[in-house]
Amino acid sequence: MLRTTPEPLLISARELAPLLGISVRTLWRLVAEGKVLAPVHLGGSTRWRLDEIRRWIDDGCPRPRPESN
Repeated sequence: MLRTTPEPLLISARELAPLLGISVRTLWRLVAEGKVLAPVHLGGSTRWRLDEIRRWIDDGCPRPRPESN
């Protein structure tokens, strides 16, 4: 029986940058400028939800809306 690894739900900056065709440094710059979806923080780790990233890309990478409090 062939075992397949399930697709991750969360991805790191190192995994996200190549999906976007940019460097990790450019990714962090775009995050700081509010041009990329905000990551989630788990302890000392920063990750992005893969399903949200895919939807965002499918929608043409629109500038994320500021979060309202």
